Amino acid sequence: MDFSYLMSAGMRQVFNKNTFMLWRDLIRITWQELRKNGWRTFFTILGIVIGVGSIIIVVSLGEAAEELIVEELSGLGSQTVLVAAGREPKGPADILELLTDTLKEREYEALQDSSRVRNVVALSPIIFQPETSEFAGETERGTLIGSNEELFHIFQVYPVEGRIFSAEETRNRASIVVLGSKIKDELFGPSDAVGEMIKIKGRSFRVIGVLPSVGNITIFNVDEFMVIPYTTVQDYIIGTKYYNRIILEASSNKVIPLIVRDIEATLRELHDITDPSKDDFFVDTQADAALRVQAVTDIFATLLIAVATISLIVGGVGIMNIMLVSVTERTKEIGILKAVGATKDTILEQFLLESVLITTIGGIIGMIFGVFFSYSVSLFMQAFVNPEWKFVFPVSAVFIGVFVSVLIGVVFGIYPARKAARKDPIESLWYEQ
Repeated sequence: MDFSYLMSAGMRQVFNKNTFMLWRDLIRITWQELRKNGWRTFFTILGIVIGVGSIIIVVSLGEAAEELIVEELSGLGSQTVLVAAGREPKGPADILELLTDTLKEREYEALQDSSRVRNVVALSPIIFQPETSEFAGETERGTLIGSNEELFHIFQVYPVEGRIFSAEETRNRASIVVLGSKIKDELFGPSDAVGEMIKIKGRSFRVIGVLPSVGNITIFNVDEFMVIPYTTVQDYIIGTKYYNRIILEASSNKVIPLIVRDIEATLRELHDITDPSKDDFFVDTQADAALRVQAVTDIFATLLIAVATISLIVGGVGIMNIMLVSVTERTKEIGILKAVGATKDTILEQFLLESVLITTIGGIIGMIFGVFFSYSVSLFMQAFVNPEWKFVFPVSAVFIGVFVSVLIGVVFGIYPARKAARKDPIESLWYEQ
């Protein structure tokens, strides 16, 4: 190994016992070492790159998803209350609870009774299930919605072509359908759909309206709707009289807590429930849903950030091991540096700076990778999943990621640096690999 640069007059002046080694010289020597061991440096910083990049990606995509979901929830309006069949799911094992049929005609009629549930201005039962529609040899899979005319008012979505169905058509179990924009485009293209007949589950339905493209409202993609009177769905498609949801619109935000209490009292009375923990239904408001979404995304983000943190720690341990190897390999260099006037503090600073520089480079590369990956995912989501998906630049995560990478460089670099600083100069000069 060539140590001639360490013996130059300039280096002697730098290490003169009356002067400090300039930081630019420390950085220059450190950079030379990193370049000299390029591949080793690359694999050393890889763990830091992955860890910091993961933090950026998790925070960016998590915030984007949360923002989109909250926006979709707010699209339904803050004055809506949703009643669902089955117990409220607390985890994956409870999802089957939603498949129960505890909301039937009796419950629907009771919730319509203004003496039982006050301050309600609109109420709509909802039956939904995936179904395929057919027209002239073309098929398209969407969401069959059985409801009444008030659903359109609650969702604030009205046809751009044709009309919605009436209360009389609902009572008469009419075979009519209002299509979402995607279903219409796939079946009819640019041609008019209103007045045409399509088949759903083998039965013919006349198209009376086409909805605008609005994307998602809560759990529903309105563009994939096939809305039919709920009475028609019950009698001719599913063959049973139950509802998945009943949605209510309150007269104002202030009365929502009162409506929730009225709903719970009414359904518990109908189902002979005295213990609220035994409820076979649950009531959801937009505020509750937004808080639940935030809680889920927070848990998800925490778990992934924990994984990213483990990656950073593993990367830090790897850096410490590589730095210890580097200290051993450069024992003679350390002896020469001390011989020309370098102090223990100078040696410590040099090796600590090398560790910090490695992790900082890893942090910056990880930041660039994380932002680029998040932006690419956002473009994909906008193009193929939901055009409303937005790219969120996680400013806080960027600063945290870079700060943590520097901190790891200090924490995991201090031991090798102190070991290098404590080496005996005489023994180091005589060291042979």
